[in-house]
Parts: sequence; C-alpha cells; structure tokens
Amino acid sequence: MEFGWEQILGLVAGICTTIAVIPQIIKSWKTKKVKDVSPFMFTILLIGVCLWVIYGVTQGDIPIIATNGISLGLNSFMMYLMLKYRDSD
Repeated sequence: MEFGWEQILGLVAGICTTIAVIPQIIKSWKTKKVKDVSPFMFTILLIGVCLWVIYGVTQGDIPIIATNGISLGLNSFMMYLMLKYRDSD
C-alpha cells in the first residue's frame, strides 16, 4: 500500500485529534477530579469517533481506522475515569 500526501495529511490530522485528550486523561488520573469535564460532550465524541471507525472500515481507509480506533480507546478510558471519579469531587 502506497501512502500519498492525502493519506499523510489525514494521518497527521488524526494524530493531532487523537492525542488532544491525553492531557485531560493525565490530569484526571492524577487529581481524581472530573467535575469540570462534560460527560455529555464525551458521549457525543465517543459516538462520533465510533462512527468514524465504521466509516473508515467501509472505505478501507487505514489512517481513519487507526487514528479513530486509538481515539475511541483513549476517549473510552476518559469516560471510565469520569464514571470512576464522579463521586470523589
């Protein structure tokens, strides 16, 4: 499989949006405080990322599948932290 500039652009964009949640995960993990994080926003985000994975599979688009698959995992972990720490705020 050959990667053109479009695939590279998509991969870089996906990496940027995928890693964006990492600082929030680290902060929530360290402080065990999630009061200011919106569960509604993360629910919508998880639905959107899941749909992107499905779309990527239907199109056979590796950058979309890979970056959104990782994003789905990271955002799911953030949702887990929100559920775990919601009563400790």
